[in-house]
Amino acid sequence: MITGELKNKIDSLWQIFWTGGLTNPLDVIEQMTYLMFIHDLDQTDTTHKQEAMMLGLEYKSRFEGKEEINGRVVDKENLKWSTFRDMGPDQMYETVSQSVFPFIKGLDGDQDSAYSTYMQDAIFKVPTPLMLQKIVTAMDGIYDKMEESKKDDTRGDVYEYLLSKLSTAGVNGQFRTPRHIIRMMVELMDPKPDDLICDPAAGTSGFLVESADYLKENKKKDVLFNPANKKHFMNAMFTGFDMDRTMLRIGAMNMMAHGIEHPNIEYRDSLTDQNPDRDRYSLILANPPFKGSLDYESVSNDLLETAKTKKTELLFLELFLKMLKSGGRAACIVPDGVLFGSSKAHKAIRKDLIENNKLRAVISMPSGVFKPYAGVSTAVLVFDKTGYGGTDNVWFYDMKADGFSLDDKRSQVSDNDIPDIIERFKHLDNEQERKRTDQSFLVPKEEIVKNDYDLSINKYKEVVYEKVEYEPTSVILAKINDLQKEIEAGLKELEKMLNEE
Repeated sequence: MITGELKNKIDSLWQIFWTGGLTNPLDVIEQMTYLMFIHDLDQTDTTHKQEAMMLGLEYKSRFEGKEEINGRVVDKENLKWSTFRDMGPDQMYETVSQSVFPFIKGLDGDQDSAYSTYMQDAIFKVPTPLMLQKIVTAMDGIYDKMEESKKDDTRGDVYEYLLSKLSTAGVNGQFRTPRHIIRMMVELMDPKPDDLICDPAAGTSGFLVESADYLKENKKKDVLFNPANKKHFMNAMFTGFDMDRTMLRIGAMNMMAHGIEHPNIEYRDSLTDQNPDRDRYSLILANPPFKGSLDYESVSNDLLETAKTKKTELLFLELFLKMLKSGGRAACIVPDGVLFGSSKAHKAIRKDLIENNKLRAVISMPSGVFKPYAGVSTAVLVFDKTGYGGTDNVWFYDMKADGFSLDDKRSQVSDNDIPDIIERFKHLDNEQERKRTDQSFLVPKEEIVKNDYDLSINKYKEVVYEKVEYEPTSVILAKINDLQKEIEAGLKELEKMLNEE
């Protein structure tokens, strides 16, 4: 979570927009996102240039040379944040509104690309030069403070705090998944250089960005120094869908800022016929929105084959199985009700996961993980699409701590089960001897089947009760009588004092 000082700086920046006439929270978030992207584009370009020099590789900067923009030939060096921030208000405003903004809108030269499509209706709304100068100065202060924090997740925390300003965010499902939970899921799935990765409810593209960062950190040689893999990484590897055009723009800009040249971020209602992708992806990572229920008529027919349901949490699970190719794997967040719901649909979906595919793990998370925005209990399901079964032992883990307090403040604490979860998942053979009283253990498929495919950890976890020795009833009654006598004596003493007055 962001610190108090950083939070105050963001609030001050918000106030600049507000007093300048931009009072719609969505407009403010969009404009701040564009400016953050412009800043990050400069920073990322500089980083890539330095890396290329260290490795002895050629690198062509996005800001190298000149370009015709709005009928004028512009030196692209002036489009860098680090250049125009030192200009006077009028020159800065003209540069950003007439050159920088058109430049980022056309950044992806392919006019049919997702980025180009969703940037076409992006509008620069800062009304005056003085207001822009104040915004740029304030944002420099925010970035300086983010740099001081030395936390990898600060940029994501800023996004989360911005989204918290949207009163409708909870309804629209626009709160991002906490970055450390995304990171845990990515590490569990260990993306490969040849994976096709999809998030059918991408939002700001958190899962896709984290997967890209994981690959660059852990498999840099295979990903970036192999021409075929690099082309795949930059173009086809990552796909995200969303129904909110603002989220699409933010997601596309987020991906490009993290080095993905042509992000495949598309407008789709994933649960309808708008989404024809079947048997395609090798890895799905998602925390889909659970809005309640949909009309049958709006749901793709093949999603209703296993169970006729209107519940989005069940439909998304079935969707993941349809979108994965055989051998594909998934890690997704589900509300606890999916694990033990007693309806026909709940049981049918769980049966499909266990009998027709390979369910590998159920990681129950504490209800505070999504605070302060939601207190719902959730779990991470990890499974492979096989089409023929394969479930043998399902690994259960009872996460009790995620490194943050489980109240609304979500302050950082020392207790954190995530490293243990990752380590144990990578060595499941060592879990064979674990007892049901432990924090993690394996449950054979046959036992789960006997329990109506119930996947709640409490169904299988054994609780050890400590034996408590109580005094004999006669002793307890004697003590109560003694207390009663003391009370009566005290009342008499008080009554005597009052009468003397």
